[in-house]
Amino acid sequence: MRKIGLFVAVVSVGFLMVSACSASAQSGPALVADNAAVSAGASGSTEDAGPAAKVAQPANNPEAPVGVAQTPATPQKTQTMGSHIGVGVKVSLLGVGIEAATPITYRTNLRFGFNAFGYSRGFTNDGVGYNADLTFRSFETHFDWFPFAGRFHLSPGLMVYNGNQIKATAGVPIGQQFTLGGTTYTSDSTNPIAGTGKIGFNKVAPSFLLGWGNLLPRSNSHFSIPFEFGVLFQGSPKAALNLTGSACDASGLGCHDISTDTTFQNNVIAQQNKLNSDMSFFKFYPVISLGFGYKF
Repeated sequence: MRKIGLFVAVVSVGFLMVSACSASAQSGPALVADNAAVSAGASGSTEDAGPAAKVAQPANNPEAPVGVAQTPATPQKTQTMGSHIGVGVKVSLLGVGIEAATPITYRTNLRFGFNAFGYSRGFTNDGVGYNADLTFRSFETHFDWFPFAGRFHLSPGLMVYNGNQIKATAGVPIGQQFTLGGTTYTSDSTNPIAGTGKIGFNKVAPSFLLGWGNLLPRSNSHFSIPFEFGVLFQGSPKAALNLTGSACDASGLGCHDISTDTTFQNNVIAQQNKLNSDMSFFKFYPVISLGFGYKF
């Protein structure tokens, strides 16, 4: 019986040892993995923590929530001077023009332009005949502001060169009456009245325009059709009238050289003032333009 009892005790102890070894073999890998994770967390290294830790740790923003995709930052709308050039042609009350623009910011442009036009016609004023040549020559610059980042713009500007003027030759046919400063004269038959006239404006003039369209569309479009209207503050016209020859009184008598007649010269000055008064509305010259542009 003792032998049997001893055998049973040995078998029981062996069974317990086998069971303990089996449990240790099953839990060993998990414990190793747990220990590795704890070690990786303590050292802050994603390489030691395994692939799972690499996925959980965002590459761009460590503070972002785990597993949440990050959206790239939207690039800001910026424009720099010279990044694009817009050119255009236009027709306006200043003549036929060409212009170019470059961006300053996303909502502003700097624009330059040149205008030219010529026109001739004859007319008579107070008995004096004029053959006039109307000449438009101007160079302008504008600061275009697009307050709503669209096509509508406000454009304060400066005409840095205003060559707009009227030049004329003047004359009174032989024996024809004419009036200067309220006095009536007759052109001498042997030395009729002749001369020149000129009307000019301030060489530098500010302007203000409103319009629709942009030589530099902020979209992918390259073409534009700008329209503008506004006013040019060019000052009062300045008339200069120079006459030569001989004049007679209203009856054709008393003819004399007008260059030595003080009364006649004073009447010439009065006529200049009258011309200035008749054209005073050109002090504020209206500007309307329509053009076509292309962005490079």
